[in-house]
Order: sequence, then C-alpha cells, then structure tokens
Amino acid sequence: MTNIDTIKKAGHGFSTLADSQIYDYETNFVASHYGRQKLVVRNAEGVWLHSQDGNKYLDCLAAYSAANQGHCHPKIVKALVDALQNNYASVISNVVYTDSMAAFAKKLAELVPQMGPRFGQNGNKILPKNGGVESVETAIKMMRYYGWKTKGIADGKQEIIVFSNNFHGRMITVVSFADTPRYKEGFGPLTPGFVTVDYGNLDAVEKAITPNTCGILVEPAQGEGGMFIPPEGFLKGLRELSDKNDLMLVFDEIQVGLGRTGKMFCFEHENVIPDGIVLGKALSGGLAPLSCFVTNKELMDMAFQPGSDGSTFGGFPLACVAGNAALDVIVEEKLAERSAEMGAILKKRIEEIAAKSSHVKEVRGRGLFIGIEVHSGDAMSFCRTLLGMGILANDSHGHTIRVSPPLVLENEHIDYIAERLEKVLVD
Repeated sequence: MTNIDTIKKAGHGFSTLADSQIYDYETNFVASHYGRQKLVVRNAEGVWLHSQDGNKYLDCLAAYSAANQGHCHPKIVKALVDALQNNYASVISNVVYTDSMAAFAKKLAELVPQMGPRFGQNGNKILPKNGGVESVETAIKMMRYYGWKTKGIADGKQEIIVFSNNFHGRMITVVSFADTPRYKEGFGPLTPGFVTVDYGNLDAVEKAITPNTCGILVEPAQGEGGMFIPPEGFLKGLRELSDKNDLMLVFDEIQVGLGRTGKMFCFEHENVIPDGIVLGKALSGGLAPLSCFVTNKELMDMAFQPGSDGSTFGGFPLACVAGNAALDVIVEEKLAERSAEMGAILKKRIEEIAAKSSHVKEVRGRGLFIGIEVHSGDAMSFCRTLLGMGILANDSHGHTIRVSPPLVLENEHIDYIAERLEKVLVD
C-alpha cells in the first residue's frame, strides 16, 4: 500500500498509525525536548484540533500565535496549493530574484510603520529568515553593528540590555541571556554582551546604560515569561532613554504582533515606534517557516551587505507565498480589531470566573493574549484537566494558564472556553 493509499484510507490525518504507535515512535526516535500533553492531533481547521477518535479540542495556544488566522485558513492554503501545482514554490538560490519574495517584502515593509524615524523617513527593509529566533539573532547583529559603526564601541565590547523573564528563543546566543536556568545550563560557553534588568523598571534600565551599550531588546508584552503586560509608560520610557543615549530599540513581537493583542503591532498600545521589530509565527499563518527582522532602510543597508548574512531557506518562495496571503487575511478580515473585540469579551468572562475562584491569583492580558495566574504555581495541572474537557492550553512560566486562541474566535467559542474554565477553576 502506498503512502497516498494509506492517507486516503485513513480519511483524516497523515496515516493510519494508532495513537499508541505514534507515542512509541516519538519516544524512540525524537528528542524529548518538550513536555507533552497526551494528544495526537490528526488535522486542524479554524480554532479546532481533531483526534483520530473523532474528538475535537479548541486550540487555546494557536501554536504560540503562529495560527492567528486560524488553522489551515482557506485563502492561505489555496495560495500554497497553487504555488506547488504551478511550480513556483521550490527553494531558489538567493543569487537570483523571485517575484514572491519581492511582493512579500513590499507588503510587509509597508505594513510596518516607519521604523527608526529619527534616522529618516526612508521606508523599511526586511531581512527574512525561518524561525523567529533566527530573526532575533539578526536583530542582535544589527544592534551590535550599529554600536561599532556609529557609536564607535570597540568590536566585542558592545552591550545590549535585555529583561528578566525574557523569552527570545533557544539558540546559543539567545539562551545566553535567558532568565530561566534550564534554558542554558550545561550549554556553555555562553555568549557575552548582555545585561539583564527587571522588566518594567525604567530606573534599572537607565542605571544599566554604559558607554558600551548599543541597544535594548524587549518584548512589548511577555508571553513565555508569564503573559505580562508592562507598566503603562514603560515602552515610551525606553524610547526616550534610547533617543537620549543613541541606542537601537528593538521590539520582539514574534508572539504578540500581527493582531494578537488587539492592535496590528503591540507597540501601538503606547504609540511608540521602535528602531526595529522582529516578527514571525503568524507571518505565514502557521503554514510555512517564516520570520523577519524589519528596520529603517538606512540601518539595514549600513549593517548588511553581501557576505554579512544569508539563509538558504530564509524567504524561500513557498514561505513568501504563504506570507503574502497571511498578511492579506489579517488586514482584510480585520483580525486585530476582532482580537480586541473578542478578547475584551473573553477576558471579562474570565474575570467573572476568577472572582468566584479560590485558585486564581490574577487575570491579565490584552486582546486574545490572556493569562490566568494560579495561586498554586502549577498551571499545568489545570491545563491537563482542560484537555480532558476539549481545550488545549498550556502553562506560561509554570504559574499561568495561557489563553491565546486563533483570532478568528466566535462568540460560541468564547462560551465553550468560559464554561470549561469555570468547571476547572471554581470549586
């Protein structure tokens, strides 16, 4: 029986493998680098995940915001199918040009507000990569180069200010300044050049600035760190300190951008413009690896010339086709506005549940980016119970239940989530 025959016979999912076989195969052949919940997802559509036994689960993770547009959005799927069937999806060497990359670059560069306006109204340029962490490291390269080229900091002495409870990925340079020990223990030698201060503390930032400081890297809302929203005025204060000290201010919006918090970009809540932004996950609707660092043309051209960077699959045609369609979906379906509207309703329902619960310490968030911190510090125990009730959720930093479903959420889905949260959280 061919693989295609197997798929057809199954009628759903990729194969007819039993769940028990899948658990066995992954245990034996895949690194155990994730804590897993006991669920095999066979297919996904909209806000729903489906298992082989016919059960469905409302996805309250959206793959950490990768599926903002909903799983397998038909417009993005069609774009990818057309690309594959018409032979313009294959990876092409970056020594030549592709129309899909050009179209995507223009669309994204013009969607993002002018980055680093103090460097001129030059427009934006993008540098595409695959996973978000690659674009974080691109941003680090940019900040360090700026410090060396423009500020005259000796190469190798550049310092970047980062924040407690940060999460920017798990490559060596990034885990070097992670605030969570298990992300970096045993992986040394670690990369120097980072100074960590308390998230939300402007005084600590100001004290940490030295003649070698070249930039500030910050999440305008923290996802993995515990679903934290910074104090009002924090981002504005970072902008002022950056301008005063000639620092590059870069926002990592991989999890919180592209509509997630009720604005197209999270920094818009404070009307603050960074010098650069890192985007990923929802950039392709969750259907192809795609991330980008976006900054002012002047800065991008200063730091990156042939040989200074590169990526075989960064911005490859299939990913850019997905990106073009994914951005269209966010804009045309007004998903940022939808996130603000549905998020306000859902958060209010959760706050009403929290008022009756002895388990809930705090509810926080914006748009469809909501965290429920529990007194016990063991959010995962609640998430496991929710899985048995048809909701996929996960913990954030151990103590907080993360509620961040696809932005295509409907009122009926809010009822579904709230009813189950109440059963789990109210004694």
